[in-house]
Amino acid sequence: MSQRQVLQVFEQYQKARTQFVQMVAELATRPQNIETLQNAGVMSLLRPLLLDVVPTIQQTAALALGRLANYNDDLAEAVVKGDILPQLVYSLAEQNRFYKKAAAFVLRAVGKHSPQLAQAIVDCGALDTLVICLEDFDPGVKEAAAWALGYIARHNAELSQAVVDAGAVPLLVLCIQEPEIALKRIAASALSDISKHSPELAQTVVDAGAVAHLAQMILNPDAKLKRQVLSALSQIAKHSVDLAEMVVEAEIFPVVLTCLKDKDEYVKKNASTLIREIAKHTPELSQLIVNAGGVAAVIDCIGSCKGNIRLPGIMMLGYVAAHSENLAMAVIISKGVPQLSICLSEEPEDHIKAAAAWALGQIGRHTPEHARAVAVTNTLPVLLSLYMSSESSEDLQVKSKKAIKNILQKCTYLPALEPFLYDAPPNILKHVVGQFSKVLFPWIFRYTSAEGGQLSTNY
Repeated sequence: MSQRQVLQVFEQYQKARTQFVQMVAELATRPQNIETLQNAGVMSLLRPLLLDVVPTIQQTAALALGRLANYNDDLAEAVVKGDILPQLVYSLAEQNRFYKKAAAFVLRAVGKHSPQLAQAIVDCGALDTLVICLEDFDPGVKEAAAWALGYIARHNAELSQAVVDAGAVPLLVLCIQEPEIALKRIAASALSDISKHSPELAQTVVDAGAVAHLAQMILNPDAKLKRQVLSALSQIAKHSVDLAEMVVEAEIFPVVLTCLKDKDEYVKKNASTLIREIAKHTPELSQLIVNAGGVAAVIDCIGSCKGNIRLPGIMMLGYVAAHSENLAMAVIISKGVPQLSICLSEEPEDHIKAAAAWALGQIGRHTPEHARAVAVTNTLPVLLSLYMSSESSEDLQVKSKKAIKNILQKCTYLPALEPFLYDAPPNILKHVVGQFSKVLFPWIFRYTSAEGGQLSTNY
C-alpha cells in the first residue's frame, strides 16, 4: 500500500469526524432531535472529540455539547457525570479564541439550570479560568466568559460570592467600558446578577466603581443595553438607603425619566423598577423623585403600557404615598388616583389588581382629603366587589379589604359611602356606619372621648 493510500485513510477518518460533529451541532439546534440524540449516546461520542488533534473538530464538539446542555438539566447533568468539565476548563486556558468561546458556552449552558450544576462548575475550578478570559484580547471570549459567570452568580449568594472571590467584579467593570455593545450588555447583566443577593455583594460592585459607568449608559441608544444597565442599578439600590443614595448621587435623575418614554417596554419596566427601589427607602428619597418630576412621569408611563410592565410603577406610587401626607398628596395632584383606578378595573391579572389596591389604600389612609380623592373616582365599589368575589385570589382579597379599611377610616365624603350601606358585609359595614356617625353625630365622639367612654373611632 502506497503512502498516499495510507494518508487517504486518515483523511477519510478526519472528514468523517468533522462531518459527524457538524451534523450533531446542527441537529442539536432543533428540540425535536434532542431525545433521539440523547438515546443514541451522543454525549459519550462527543467527549473524546474535545481532545481531537484537529482544532475545528474540538470547537464544533464543544458547540454541540453546549447546545445539548442548554436544552435541559438532564443533558447538563450528563455533561457533569461524563467528566467533561475538567477537560473544558483545561482547554479554556490552553486553546485558541474559537475554542474558548465554545467552552465558555458549555459552562454557561450547564450552569444556568440549577445551583447544583453551577456548583459543579465552581468545584472543577472553572471560575479562575473564566476570570482570566475576561482579560482576553478577543471581545467574544470576554463576552462568553462574562455570560457564564453571570449565569453562575444568579442562583444564590454563595455562588455569587464565589464569583466575587475569583476576582471577576473589577474586570466586569472594565468590560462595561469596552466599545462592543454586546460585551457591555453581558457585563452589565453579570453585575446585576452578582448585586441582587445581598447588600454586601452589591457593595462590592459599588466599590469597584460600577455605578458611575452604569449611570453614563442610561441614555445609550441600544435598548437591550439600557435594560441591563437599569436592572443592575435597581439590584444595587434595592438593598439599603446608603446604596440607593449612591445610585442617586451618580446623577441618574432626571435622565432616567426619559427611559419611561422609551419604545422598548422592558426599558420602561426596568426604569420604573429602579425608581421604585429608590423611592421605597425614605421620605427624603421619595421627595427627591417628586422634585425631579418622577411621580408624574411614572403615572404617564403606567398609562402608556399594559400588564406586568405597569407593576413596578404602580408599586412605586404606593411606596411614595405611604411615606407621608405631603407625598401622598403629590401623587393625587399628579392624577395618580384615576390611573390606579383604571389599573384596578382593567387589568386581568390579580397580582396587578392587588398592587393597585394596595397603592390606593396607601394614598387614602392619611386624611379625609386624601380619602375623598380616592373615593370620588368610584374606586371603593370596585375594591368591594374584588374583596367579595370568589374568583379573586387570596392576596387580592386581603389587599382589597385592607385598602377599603384604610380609606373608610378617613373618608367623610358620605355620597361615596352610601352604596356600602346596602352591599357591604358586616365586617366592612361597621366601618361605614362609624364614618356616618362621625359626620352626622360628631358630638357623640367628643363626649365619649372627654368622658373616657367606650365608643371610639377604632373599630
